[in-house]
Amino acid sequence: MLPSAGVYYFPWEINSSVPEGEALRTFGRLCCYDLARSEAVLIAQHSSAQYQVCVNTKFVEPFQAQLGSRYMVLGEAEHREGEGPVVKARILTCVEGMNVPLLEQAIQEQRKYFSERQEKKLGKSTSWQQL
Repeated sequence: MLPSAGVYYFPWEINSSVPEGEALRTFGRLCCYDLARSEAVLIAQHSSAQYQVCVNTKFVEPFQAQLGSRYMVLGEAEHREGEGPVVKARILTCVEGMNVPLLEQAIQEQRKYFSERQEKKLGKSTSWQQL
C-alpha cells in the first residue's frame, strides 16, 4: 500500500502541533546519520535561525547517506516524550541541486490554491443550505 501524498511542511513548521500519524513531506540537508539507531537529522535555514528535523530511517534502510546533501522525506509524524516530533520516513530521497526558493514558492502557491478551493466549497455548501 502506498503512503498518502502528505502535506508539505517547512522544516520550521514541524513542532508538537503536527498531529500524531499525519502524513507529511519536508526537506533539509542531512547533517548526521546514525545507522545503529536508525536516525537522521535534517537541517534547514530560515531567516537567521537554523531548524532541525529528526527522521526515523528504519523503513528506508539501507540507504546511501550523503552528509551535507539535501533530502526530501515523506513519512508520518511521531511524538516522543521529552523530544520534539520525529518523522517516520517511508520515502527518503536525495534531491541535491533542487532549487529550494522555487520549492518554497511552489508550496506557498499550493497552499493558496487549496485554501481558495476550500473557501469555494464552503461558499457553495452554505449557499445551497440557504435555499
